Order: sequence, then C-alpha cells, then structure tokens
Amino acid sequence: MTASSSLEAAAVARVSSPAHAAAEGEYLSFRLGTEEYGIDILRVQEIRGFEQPTRLAGAPESMCGVLNLRGAIVPIVDLRIHFGIEAHHDALTVTVVLNMNGQTVGVVVDSVSDVVAFSRDQIRAVPAFNGTIDTAHIAGIATLRQGESDRMLILVDIEQLVVKTHVGLIH
Repeated sequence: MTASSSLEAAAVARVSSPAHAAAEGEYLSFRLGTEEYGIDILRVQEIRGFEQPTRLAGAPESMCGVLNLRGAIVPIVDLRIHFGIEAHHDALTVTVVLNMNGQTVGVVVDSVSDVVAFSRDQIRAVPAFNGTIDTAHIAGIATLRQGESDRMLILVDIEQLVVKTHVGLIH
C-alpha cells in the first residue's frame, strides 16, 4: 500500500467511523451567515435572546464571555467568530444554552429555525478533503426534501466543536 492510498484509507475510515457519524433523530436548526446547521436537540437546554456577555481577559476571541444564568456562570462562544465570520448581532441573534455531559455552555448563533427529524438514510458522511478542511466538528450532512428543492444542514458535533476546542476554559 502506498503512502497516498494509506492516507486515503485513513480519511475514509475517519469519515465513516460510527463515533464520528451523526445519528438519526431530531436536530435544532440554526443559521450562521448563509449556512444552515443542526445540533442534537437532546443537547439543547434553552434558547435565549442575545445578551452581551461579560468578557474574560485573555480568552480566545470566539469565547465572548460569561453569563449568569439563574446563578450559574456559563461560558458563551460566538460561533460566527469561531468559524471566521465577522461578529454581527441583531434582533434575531440568540444564545443556545447547551448541556453537554453536565457542562453548561452557550453558543451565539444568527437565528434558530425549527426542530427537524432526520432518518439514517437522510444523513451522509462528511466528504474527505485530504486535510485541507478541518471537519472534526462535522458529524454529517443531512438533506431534507422540501417541495422542488433540497434543504441541507451541516450537522455539528457541538461537543467536539465547543468543549474540545476551548480546552482549559470549559471544564
């Protein structure tokens, strides 16, 4: 096996790995810019209107601060900034409060749309990009047929995206 084919095999194994694949079920859909994403609805604790969090000195730019939610201090990550999109907050901007294995974290998104149920056959694996694009936080691509067009959602492994990329700030 050549080095190139072993790299391709590793990429295919990673993409089709059950630990990395999105499961069928319900997803909260949200927007960042022009793209639509989905996160497992079982992770969502609540959806709140955007409030400017208290900034923490020395935190990465995407960690926009903390909020006091009913006595709990919750770290807030702005996903626009995390994905390299300029921060923009308006009347539709919301904070989605998530519970991930006992950790409460908020993520700022442009807007939320609805809850969508996907069956296993509607979810596809993330294509291999030969290392040019970091897809570790993408669990799959889901397609929902709506009339004459398809609605595609990028299914996000929110724990991989938020908790593991902000090691030391969220524990």
